[in-house]
Amino acid sequence: MRGVRWNQRIVAAVALAAAAVLASWIGVGTARAATGLSVAAVVAILGATLISSREFRANHPVVARAAISVVAVDVSLTVTGFFSATVNSNLAIGAAMSIVLLGLSFLTGSSGQISIGNGAFMGVGAFTVAIWANHHATTPIAVVLIMSVLAGGVVGLLLGLPATRLRGPYLAGMTLAFAVAFGAILNLFGSWTGGDSGLQLPHAVNAPTWVVNFFTPQTSSLTTNSVWLVDVAIVTAGIALFFMANLFASRTGRAMRLVRDNDVAAELVGISLPRARVMAFIVSAAYAALGGGLWTMINNAVTPSTYGFALSITILSLVVIGGIGTIPGAIIGGLIYAFSANVIAWFTAHTGLNPQGNVASQLNGIIFGGLLVLTILFAPTGIAGFVRRRWLAWRSR
Repeated sequence: MRGVRWNQRIVAAVALAAAAVLASWIGVGTARAATGLSVAAVVAILGATLISSREFRANHPVVARAAISVVAVDVSLTVTGFFSATVNSNLAIGAAMSIVLLGLSFLTGSSGQISIGNGAFMGVGAFTVAIWANHHATTPIAVVLIMSVLAGGVVGLLLGLPATRLRGPYLAGMTLAFAVAFGAILNLFGSWTGGDSGLQLPHAVNAPTWVVNFFTPQTSSLTTNSVWLVDVAIVTAGIALFFMANLFASRTGRAMRLVRDNDVAAELVGISLPRARVMAFIVSAAYAALGGGLWTMINNAVTPSTYGFALSITILSLVVIGGIGTIPGAIIGGLIYAFSANVIAWFTAHTGLNPQGNVASQLNGIIFGGLLVLTILFAPTGIAGFVRRRWLAWRSR
């Protein structure tokens, strides 16, 4: 029976790949929405068949996580064809922010280290992309994003080495100093970074021809480019989520949690505390830099003021609101950040506040501060933890 079930899953996986390729080939030159919907339906059904068995998930956890990631990304890519350019832009920003939150969630939730400098780590990736694009405009997107990850990892290593001797408020103070000094550091290299005015990309990120062919000829370039950007962000976020899910469940992730809970016990079982803490900083900085690189591509420009102390505080607040140490919490936090501007615009329009007034300009901080207080009072484990607890309570009835 086990062999029959395994053969069925192999057939489902092969059918999944064949259906996706066939539907994509047939869809060239037709409306992308209809093609994407059919592909998503096939992928969702066959992917669910592949991961529905608890035995399969237990015996092949990496494959199961890959299948879940593929299904989630495919469905997300499909629905972007139905949204406006504004909504897609917000979703792209949310996907980029989710990657940043994932890195901080791993650093704080798994290793127990506090960082208030992830906004500056984002800036490292953002300026890496902008500087490289201004000198090598034809480099593929994937290569540029990998370069931002490497740059963030190097900075995380340099900052993580002294962090091995610091704990608690002293560690937070060191990362705070980095966040505050980041703008001044950029100004020291003004010929490369553009100083206070920042950098503009030489040209906007436009959708390639094969993506344009998925739309009708009447579709505007604004729509196709917005869909392309959000799709790139979603695919990148899906890959980042997959690797982070495996990292959480790996031996390294378990070692990080032991360091967080009891560093003496971690040393007794042979875990190197300095190595674990430096590794956590490298991963967190690399994820933040990747999110910052995506931000530059989405906004087509970068300025030092964007990646200051306020952004680092916002990132830390979003991690707490979504749920520290959880992947769903990072996604929730990213979506909250993505659509916070829309909530503020709706609120000012319906309350009669002056959009240029002092109150309206501070609404962003007021909203995040209020959400943070409510989360600490009523959902200490974040929105993801609260929902999971309610779901388990409902199932146990």
